[in-house]
Amino acid sequence: MTFVHDHIALSVKDVNLSVNFYQRVFKLKEINNTASNSKTRWLALTDQKQIHLIPRPELEVKTNKANHFALATPNFDAFVKHLKSLDIYYSDWRDTPKKDYVRDDGVQQIYFQDPDGYWIEVNNAE
Repeated sequence: MTFVHDHIALSVKDVNLSVNFYQRVFKLKEINNTASNSKTRWLALTDQKQIHLIPRPELEVKTNKANHFALATPNFDAFVKHLKSLDIYYSDWRDTPKKDYVRDDGVQQIYFQDPDGYWIEVNNAE
C-alpha cells in the first residue's frame, strides 16, 4: 500500500476568524467544500491539498507544541518577516520568543499558534 497526505482538518470555535487567520498568515485561497453542504470551510494549501476548518463553537482545544502540523517554504526569512508585520508571536522549539531554531540537519523552523491554540511549525525543509 502507498499513502499520500490529503488534507488537514481542524475543529475551530469561530470558522470566520480561523479562515481570516489562515488567509492573512498563509495567503490561502478559499475553495468550495465539495464534500457536503455543511458550514465547514476549505482553504487550498496547494492544488491538491487543503485545510478544512470545521465549526465547533463549544470547542476547548487542549494541545502542546509536540502536537502540531508543519508547512515548509523556500521563502522562510520572508515568511518570518511577514509574521512580524502581522504582530504574530512565534518562538523556537524551546519557547525562545521571536527566535528560529536550526535543527541538526540544518533546517530552520519556528512555531506559533492559530486562534484556537493549534501549533503550527513553518520551516525551510523544502
